[in-house]
Amino acid sequence: MARTDENATLGYEQARDELIEVVRRLEAGGTSLEDSLALWERGEELAKVCRRWLDGARARLDASLADEAPEQDGRNGGEAEAPLA
Repeated sequence: MARTDENATLGYEQARDELIEVVRRLEAGGTSLEDSLALWERGEELAKVCRRWLDGARARLDASLADEAPEQDGRNGGEAEAPLA
């Protein structure tokens, strides 16, 4: 259960960097099947942490853009600009 608590406190960059190291070790080979499986499982956990951070960032960006949309529409007084001739 310690990993779950640890994953909750990992920042995006920390999780990404550890995931890169896990992938490097798996690609290098030379580990036992048991160690390879443990690395794979850790990589899956880290990928989920990264995905949660990225999903959260996307939600924040979407919310920010949604908040700005009415302000942008109001700049022209609600009227469309005349086309250029």
